[in-house]
Amino acid sequence: MIVVSNTTPLIGLASIGRFELLRKIFREVYIPQAVYDEAVVFGREKGGAKQEVSAATWIKVKEVRDRLAVEVLLDELDLGEAETIVLARELQADWVLMDEKKGRRKLEQ
Repeated sequence: MIVVSNTTPLIGLASIGRFELLRKIFREVYIPQAVYDEAVVFGREKGGAKQEVSAATWIKVKEVRDRLAVEVLLDELDLGEAETIVLARELQADWVLMDEKKGRRKLEQ
């Protein structure tokens, strides 16, 4: 099963101490570089996502290949959401973890 996640589900689960649920449910989760950057590079340590994401060996950071598709989506979405959608398409993901309504609508399209 291929699962791709956006930043907010990672932060949300880390902030309530339930980050490990992702590994238990999915075993492995893919995130694009922009999501890694949002959670780890630019993230605040307060909620614990920075530490959790950087330490999780079961989270796989993948570079998005189709930069043009990302650029098109940036008209309506932020970089993390755009890369999540494009990576999900590139990997033919079974599941995409995203809480933003606009992003979910784009996924359905």
